[in-house]
Amino acid sequence: MLPRDSERNHRTGESESKTHEEPKSETKKVKNLSEFAQTLQLAWNGLLVLKNSCFPTSMHILEGDLGVINGLLKDHSSGGKLTQLKIAQRLRLDQPKLDEVTRRIKQGSPNGYAVLLATQATQGGVGAEGTFPVVEPGLQRRLLRNLVSYLKQKQAAGVISLPVGGVKCRDSTGMLYAFPPCEFSQQYLQSALRTLGKLEEEHMVIVIVKDTA
Repeated sequence: MLPRDSERNHRTGESESKTHEEPKSETKKVKNLSEFAQTLQLAWNGLLVLKNSCFPTSMHILEGDLGVINGLLKDHSSGGKLTQLKIAQRLRLDQPKLDEVTRRIKQGSPNGYAVLLATQATQGGVGAEGTFPVVEPGLQRRLLRNLVSYLKQKQAAGVISLPVGGVKCRDSTGMLYAFPPCEFSQQYLQSALRTLGKLEEEHMVIVIVKDTA
């Protein structure tokens, strides 16, 4: 009997030590911004479009209301989420313009705005709505960092009027602002900065605000 008991105890000891070891792998250190984004809730996966280029992008929610994203990024023809967002305007990163965006965020709080972290979507990645969207003919697929570089060079944010297509009624319209790394966007990435120390990977901060009546 004794050997069996000692065997059983030994096995129990083994399983206990394994249980104690498991959390180590779960709490592995986040090494870059893409990994940090994976700790956030995925809100949108699709293509940002500028002129003849498209940029596969994943957006994860940093703060605000997911309902605003679902409502304003709706494809009115299919009823699902839009898979393509075309940047048609630019907003210069001047203080008065940034103050206006801040005012709209405050006006929209707590349920009328959302702030998202946009990073490069992985090739063949699966979005919230299924497979990754097909690139339209005539559009060249490029890395998100090219769009970030363009906006940095222009010292501007990309602007998209929402919703895209469909009837615009007052309580379901809004604006999307796509900010390259700048002082304004960094205020929403304090948690990432604390985790990573510095943000080396190209990214954007997306602000979506619903129009107030």
